[in-house]
Amino acid sequence: MKGIVYNNGLKAGTLERPEGGSYIFRYDDDYFTGKSNPPISLTLPKIQQEYRSDKMFAFFYGLLSEGVNKDIQCRLYQIDEKDDFKRLLLTAGHDTIGAITIQQEENAM
Repeated sequence: MKGIVYNNGLKAGTLERPEGGSYIFRYDDDYFTGKSNPPISLTLPKIQQEYRSDKMFAFFYGLLSEGVNKDIQCRLYQIDEKDDFKRLLLTAGHDTIGAITIQQEENAM
């Protein structure tokens, strides 16, 4: 599964988790070369190499709903409550806190 990460509507990068693999985030080449484009997070500075993690990056985890809202989203989208990545791809496309949104690759703008 793969998500396209946007910063104020501008494609900033991709976030993916290959089957059974680590999470991978990489900045989009055009976004990276744009001098006025800020990093999406202080914990993910703009560098050309990809970031890898066995757990979801804390920055992206912070975009997820908790409590009752999480329960509602899991029921509505029929998501396993432990599948944070799928929930992120299905729910962070709009109305997120801040400028960052994420669209599932096939639904990307």
